[in-house]
Amino acid sequence: MTERSALVGVDTGGTFTDFVVIDGDDIRVHKVLSTPDSPDRAIVQGLRELGVLDRMHALVHGSTVATNAVLERKGVRAGLITTSGFRDVLEIGRQTRPKLYDLRVTREEPLVPRDRRVEVIERLDERGGVMTPLDAESVTRAVQAMVDSGVRSVAVCLLFSFANPAHEEAVAAAARAAGLHVSASFEVLPEFREYERTSTVVLNAYVGPLMDRYLARLEEALPDGLPLRIMQSNGGSISAATARREAARTLLSGPAAGVVGAAFVGGASGFSQTITFDMGGTSTDVALIDGAVGETTDGQIGGHPTRLPTIDIHTVGAGGGSIAWFDLGGALRVG
Repeated sequence: MTERSALVGVDTGGTFTDFVVIDGDDIRVHKVLSTPDSPDRAIVQGLRELGVLDRMHALVHGSTVATNAVLERKGVRAGLITTSGFRDVLEIGRQTRPKLYDLRVTREEPLVPRDRRVEVIERLDERGGVMTPLDAESVTRAVQAMVDSGVRSVAVCLLFSFANPAHEEAVAAAARAAGLHVSASFEVLPEFREYERTSTVVLNAYVGPLMDRYLARLEEALPDGLPLRIMQSNGGSISAATARREAARTLLSGPAAGVVGAAFVGGASGFSQTITFDMGGTSTDVALIDGAVGETTDGQIGGHPTRLPTIDIHTVGAGGGSIAWFDLGGALRVG
């Protein structure tokens, strides 16, 4: 029987996939080109080149697959089912003005356009009491509208479902029965604040099938029983099963891993206050470490709020492989 002695860390970026192998006192690093159409292929290729595919006792994986899918708007075709009257919450938002004096300010378009946002007739009060029972016919119409529009993944976010998930459970079950990938807010983020909760569950729906598909293939390619841990946005790790189900937790997976590593190196070098700058081929991540790694539940990625715990990182969709160009007005653009 082959001894499983190697601990392997893998970081999948948009351009390169990097490996660190710790095997006893031996530390090795390796790099291969990423395979964006199927990220697991680059991981398996690198593990084979290193000769550790059958010698690992654990694999820890950080990824920018979800990050880049949002920044480059290359997620799946997603839809939203919500309570009647709340179809436009993604566009109404909080009415904040982060660039108050910018005369040419533009807002990020929602990841789910209005024609793929549908309503069901139901209403709960703030304590979860039923004010308007869930209308079964409206659920059937909503699910059929999703199917007819070619949606692959559906976010379900009903008003006050965190207090009583019964209506949302029924809508989610109907959508799953129709063969759709479903992200329900009572499973992803069961808490108040409708705009942020809706945005978070839409992000989960937008990247969920991508993460689910490639992590499933990766698990199949790895030895049976091998612990596979996925870095999540708060700097900790979760199981592959959780990452497949709650993909929004990995939106800053790779960037968070970089900050955790930088904090360790800075601390070992005697620095408690550092700025981390992590430029990959596709995106760039910056974070401030002031004695400890900062965390927030008011994060954003690509202009889209997320309430899941994240390391406080600022990410932009420009990296070493981005193309610089001039627009029609002569202004320099990158990416």
